[in-house]
Amino acid sequence: MSNQGNRTLTPTANSLADAIGHSEHRGMLARLTNHQTFWVFMAAVLACLALSLLTDTFATERNLFNVSRNFAFVAIIALGMTAVIASGGIDLSVGSAVVLSSMTVAVLMSAGMPFWIGIPAALAVAILLGAVNGVLVAYAGMPPFVVTLGMLSVGRSLAMVLSNNKMIYQFGPDHELLLALGGGSTMGLPNPLLVMVVLAAITGFLFKWTRWGQHLFAMGGNESAAKLTGIPVRQLKVSVYVFSALTAGITGVLEVGWLGGVTTNLGQGMELAVIAAAVIGGANLAGGVGTAFGAVVGALLIEVIRNSLILLGISTFWQGAFVGSFIVIAVAFDRFRSVRQQG
Repeated sequence: MSNQGNRTLTPTANSLADAIGHSEHRGMLARLTNHQTFWVFMAAVLACLALSLLTDTFATERNLFNVSRNFAFVAIIALGMTAVIASGGIDLSVGSAVVLSSMTVAVLMSAGMPFWIGIPAALAVAILLGAVNGVLVAYAGMPPFVVTLGMLSVGRSLAMVLSNNKMIYQFGPDHELLLALGGGSTMGLPNPLLVMVVLAAITGFLFKWTRWGQHLFAMGGNESAAKLTGIPVRQLKVSVYVFSALTAGITGVLEVGWLGGVTTNLGQGMELAVIAAAVIGGANLAGGVGTAFGAVVGALLIEVIRNSLILLGISTFWQGAFVGSFIVIAVAFDRFRSVRQQG
């Protein structure tokens, strides 16, 4: 009887296990589709598929190489911008950090300084700019919008002073090394893309598995509560703006190598593309939300849009309209999701 009882219960147990498995699967799928990053990623994939079918040039090796390199520049800075936005701030000075760091490495190397001095000096200048932003926001209590907007002007002005507003295209004894870093490739992949992948992995780890990342999102979600729990909010804010400026500095060095020269208009208007990438990728402008993967996906979608306009023969003047529309749609989607969860 015992065996018969077991045989009778087994189908029921299996049915229960199947039901639990299906429920967990549906729950996982629901969580996945509820993330804005998922839909942005799907939009990028569908756009790539559509362009591959509609044009003969999108899926070519040369075009894919250019797309992956170009989006990497925006994605690297978007990683830092995501950290700033998740902390409840904003950084409008990243374009100036790009040109100031690129001009620093160009001036030093054109004066005969070696590669291993020019690049650390460029990154140090970017870090200093970020530290000034962070101190003014965290310790002086100034609004991030005002501080970083002012630094946007200061940074670009310093780049003009540093170069005497001239184009620099000769980089001394290590000229070829700098060009290879930003414009070269490794195993068929552009070097900026490889740098972006490494930085995205590091940023994702910092966000999810370190105390710095946990405190960052806690501060962005509720700064007052974060202070009460003992989180060093001021120091954390400084570190976030330093991180943002550092990613801009890295991009500046890479762009010099890619372009083979630098002028003081480098990075101009880049702030919109970077903020758009972070927001489209799921970063909440109210703070407390954002992922490294989202920043990368957002940057990819923006570059695919830009590339599609060129390949389809549509005026690039429409680029700003498309990017702006995606920002509004992303914020509206996040708002709709928040209202639905509250309801």
